[in-house]
Order: sequence, then structure tokens, then C-alpha cells
Amino acid sequence: MIHSVKGMRDILPPSSFAWNHVEATARRIFARFNYQEIRTPILEETALFARSVGEETDIVSKEMYTFEDRDGSSLTLRPENTASVIRSYIEHRLDQQPGLQKLYYIGPMFRRERPQKGRYRQFYQIGAEAIGSDSPAIDAEVIEMVATILQELAITGFELLINSVGTKESRQRYNEALRIELESVAPKLCSDCQRRAVTNPLRVLDCKVPEDQPIIDSLPSILDYLSDEDREHFRRVREFLDDRHIAYTVRPRLVRGLDYYARTTFEITHGALGAQNAILGGGRYDGLAESLGSKVPAPGIGFSIGEDRLVMTVEEGKAIQSPKLDLYIAPMGDPALRHCAVLAGDIRQLGVSVEVGTDRKLKRMLELANKLSARFTLIVGEDEIAAQSYALKDMVSGEQTTMTRQKLLEHFQHG
Repeated sequence: MIHSVKGMRDILPPSSFAWNHVEATARRIFARFNYQEIRTPILEETALFARSVGEETDIVSKEMYTFEDRDGSSLTLRPENTASVIRSYIEHRLDQQPGLQKLYYIGPMFRRERPQKGRYRQFYQIGAEAIGSDSPAIDAEVIEMVATILQELAITGFELLINSVGTKESRQRYNEALRIELESVAPKLCSDCQRRAVTNPLRVLDCKVPEDQPIIDSLPSILDYLSDEDREHFRRVREFLDDRHIAYTVRPRLVRGLDYYARTTFEITHGALGAQNAILGGGRYDGLAESLGSKVPAPGIGFSIGEDRLVMTVEEGKAIQSPKLDLYIAPMGDPALRHCAVLAGDIRQLGVSVEVGTDRKLKRMLELANKLSARFTLIVGEDEIAAQSYALKDMVSGEQTTMTRQKLLEHFQHG
């Protein structure tokens, strides 16, 4: 037997209904905030992620699915989508369009990491990017949109964490201070952090190893190294959040895992997910477009929701139920089957879900109707076809009503 690849999975009913519900909710909220959908290729040139995400990040150095194409070029299955969106923004000159470019995406990403609860090698993200403004008001609006999506999904008890990692100049000052502090404590940290302490000290703050946290908590705070302009930007972001009554916690160690972040970073966690408790994260990435070849500055901010974890939270909250079958039709014989196929088509045109049985035994069909939790059943034989009259049974009350074809259609039309 051939099985699915490790870390990748099939999403089956009834879980797929929860996925559709989550995605439909997200699309509805994106529309409210005037975001339009963008669909980027799953495959990109490897250089795109190496330049944007960062050579020293775990994603690029350890986790990407990269291979050589037949023409010798290096291609990578996208491990995240912000870089792809910015590449598309530059390539198609979206900076020439009026106003902000507010784009959202829904789709699969790929990272070869250790599978665990809510984390897979093919995983799904719902994300958005607002490109073309460095205003702190946009930062707050993006966070408001994220919170609205969670609220619409009836998710409560989540926590918003925010921070500022400043501009490149602020980070350089902080990195130097961090490098000095790490010289004495790095040998006590995990092997990854010992390497990061040399190559990219800021990445040490993103370590998830529990034993390293007390040491990391004792390191200097990036907030003490922000420029006056960065400090004012972060103050105004918090001010806009306060105006919206959006609760948050400032977390100075929150740097996120990608090199392109600047100024505002944020994360939302939920206790129901255990140790891997982040549902989503995001931040500002002023300068990313220029690093990818844009001649026009394109400051932006975005986020990505881990859809696998979000669906898990929705399912555990039991806020939604799988759709029920409206009508099960049990035809008695081949002529009735032909008749019922046409009748089912007419009823489906009214937006009603219908299943037509094909078993030759009535008992088995009625048993299946029960298993499918059908709201109504209809038994159709030669007599019903001749009379154009049907006995509709309410499976909840047990009441049975005889009605003509027209009355049957009217019943479901007003239903």
C-alpha cells in the first residue's frame, strides 16, 4: 500500500467542512477591509527566499524543499508567501496602481521540519499584505483585521503579543550589544543558538528551546536601542490599538523568524494548542521590496495565519457542525431511479442537498438515510410516478405528508 508522504496529509470530511468555513470567513473579512486575492506559484526561484527570508534562518538553511530543474536552475517549493507577493508586486508594477495594494492569499506552503501537533511539512496559510504605506495606522488596521477573523470564528481567549524590532540602523546597534552579551553565555545555549550568536544574534531571541529561555530573558531589550523615530512609530501603533480597544502585551523578545521584518512585529497565541501555541504572526517589512530589486520604496506590513492550527482550534471549540443532508430519495427499481434522477436535479436547483439511493433494497437505503442524518426522505415507486404524488417523511418528527410534484418543489423552495 502507498501512503501519504511523511508530514503531509489528506483532509477528509467532515474536517474539510471546517476548513471551508474558516476560509469563507476569512474571505468575508478581507472583503470588508478592501483586500483582493492574489494567487502566486507554488514554485519560485530559490534566490527569492534566500535573499528575502535570510541565508542564516532555519527555513533557508534547513527546511526548504529545493531541487535543481532540468535546465540547471534552482527551484524551491514556497516556504512562505510574503516574498512571493512582493516579487509579484515588483514584476507586475503594482506600485503604479492607485492607493495601497491590499492583497490576501490562501494556500499551501512547504517546510521540511519535524511533524508535530498542528505542524506539517505541507501546511496551509491564510495571509495578507498591505503594501505602499509606512503609517502606524495601517499596522493597527492589519491587527484589527486579524482579530476580527478570529472573533468571527468564535475563537476566544487568544493573546496578542506585539513588539518593535526597529529599522535596520536600530537593529544594527542592538545586534552589536547582543553579540557582546552573548559571548559569555552562548556556550550554555543550544547548538543552534551558539551558531546564531555568531552569524545573526537577533535570531537567538527566536529560540524555542525551553532550557534556553531564562538566559534569553536576561539579554538586553531591543526597545532600549530603538531610534526616536522608531520609538514614536511603535507608540502610535499602540495608540491606534488602544483606540480600538484591542488588548495586547508588549513582548520585547518577539522578533519573528524571518530577516525581512522591521519595526512592528506581532503574534497571536492560543492556549488550546499546547507548546506550539502560535496561531499566526506577522509584521512590517519596509525595505524588502528594495532588497528584491524594486527601484521604488514599497513599505508594507502583513501576516500569515497557520490554517492547520486555526482549524484545529475551531474544531476543538465545536463552534460549527458539519452540514446535514436535506433529502434522501429511495427509488424502487430502475424506472424509478431514472425518474428520481430528474426529480433530484429539479430540487437541487432550489439550493437543497439531495442524495439518490442506488441500492436495490429499500431497507438498506433507509438505513443509509439515517446514517447520513437526512432531514427528509422520499420513497418513489411505480405508483408514485403514475400519480405524480409523493410521500415525504420528516425524519425528526416522523410525520409523513403526501404532496404533488409541484407542492414538493414549493416545500423545499420555501423551506
